[in-house]
Amino acid sequence: MTTMSEITTLPNDAELEETQALRAEIYRLLSRLLREAPDQPLLDWLSALEVENDGSALTSCWSSLAIAAREASSDALTRAHFRHLVGVIEGDVIPYASWYRNGDLMDEALITLRRDIKQLGFERSEDTQDPEDHLAAICEVMAMLIEAHSSAEATFFMKHLAPWASRCFADLEAVDTLFYSRLGRLGRTFIDMEFGRLEDEANHETVRLVEP
Repeated sequence: MTTMSEITTLPNDAELEETQALRAEIYRLLSRLLREAPDQPLLDWLSALEVENDGSALTSCWSSLAIAAREASSDALTRAHFRHLVGVIEGDVIPYASWYRNGDLMDEALITLRRDIKQLGFERSEDTQDPEDHLAAICEVMAMLIEAHSSAEATFFMKHLAPWASRCFADLEAVDTLFYSRLGRLGRTFIDMEFGRLEDEANHETVRLVEP
């Protein structure tokens, strides 16, 4: 991926497949950057992004993130990631569905998510310490659903990301580290676009995830 442009519904199967792959790639990148600070190779990759400036909101976000990456160092971002997203007790942003939806950690949103992930056939990695309702984990599930052409993709998004992810990214956008602020802006813009894309689709899906 060397260029970024706004994702739209495209007219032929090849372009549609490319769009789906790009969506999955964005979810995986968001997941990676939420879970841990970028190492130097990833920071170099982000710094070198060539963005086609078509005036869209998403391409503006990519340009801003690339500029922020050029001005950052991996060591500084490691400290900033801990401060903003981890913390000694909690970071500036608490990126968990239970926190945003229920006001507490390890609450109903996590229980529901675990049931739905199990129904979809996914298992939590033994190497992962964070609960499944961490925003990074949910973005990773979305990437896998897109790559698998799952009919549950839209319903999963509307149920587990739409109610809170945009607010979480907006809170990240407000932090005082330029790179993470720009990451928050990118995430918020992308999630808002995904909502517009998937809302109607979710209403017509035959697969329904079970409420607890």
